[in-house]
Amino acid sequence: MQCVTSTSLAEYPLLSRGKVRDIYETGPDSLLIVTTDRISAFDVIMDDPIPLKGVVLNQITLFWMEKFAHLAPNHLLATEVKDFPKPLQAHADLLEGRSVLVRRAKPLAIECIVRGYITGSGWKDYQKTGQVSGHTLPQGLRESDKLAQPLFTPSTKADLGEHDENISVAEAMRITGQDLAAKAQELALGIYSAGRDYAKGRGIIIADTKFEFGTVKEGGVDQLILIDEVLTPDSSRFWPMSGYAPGRGQQSFDKQFLRDWLEAIAFNKRPPAPKIPQEIIDQTRTKYLEAYRLLTGRELGI
Repeated sequence: MQCVTSTSLAEYPLLSRGKVRDIYETGPDSLLIVTTDRISAFDVIMDDPIPLKGVVLNQITLFWMEKFAHLAPNHLLATEVKDFPKPLQAHADLLEGRSVLVRRAKPLAIECIVRGYITGSGWKDYQKTGQVSGHTLPQGLRESDKLAQPLFTPSTKADLGEHDENISVAEAMRITGQDLAAKAQELALGIYSAGRDYAKGRGIIIADTKFEFGTVKEGGVDQLILIDEVLTPDSSRFWPMSGYAPGRGQQSFDKQFLRDWLEAIAFNKRPPAPKIPQEIIDQTRTKYLEAYRLLTGRELGI
């Protein structure tokens, strides 16, 4: 499989190019999502890709969407190039394994984050205020401690290159409407809990994650569906159970490894991105592939 940093498909208009995904409009109600090998950290897109990363992200998402289809409807229409519109089949080498045809939805205006452990920005907020997104937590928690119950901790959606901001559930309800935010919270907590329990049996702690939901019209009524990526090393923190020890940061199967390297070189978290050494690229790639193997029980065909 080739390394893909960007796509240019003349057959359909490019709707957006995000940190990782290129999205094309294939019809009034359908989109093509291509997951590239781009990688971002601290909301900055790195110049150096991680080969096969996009395939790993796409395949892990498909694994979870199939496993938890009974918990939440999703946007998938087709997952193999042979089932895509005919004009796309000429690009099979580029698209196979890393693309999906999906139902077009209106994304919620919030990020739906679930935290099962206190880490990352949640840990920083807790140290300052004793709270995370309006949730008051017990005193004396250590970094990476497991929370008594998973928490729904939404955030804003910042423009590309800007930083999301943690908000309260009440503020999320103000932004999206009470019913949609409440349903998103229910679905996010349910999917996270099921995923966490499954991953535990595979030797992985899912410390936290971010879900995307969107609405589609069903009988004239907005229905909430799961979109984008699900429980991947990009949208989640994956920790190996064997090395877990609260009171410090954890080893990871996700891009925290890259974040840690950027912190170590005192990256200012603003473009331009630094050159990533080949050793860091190779180790990051290995972590993504290992996460796929552990979760699915399969090797990724390369």
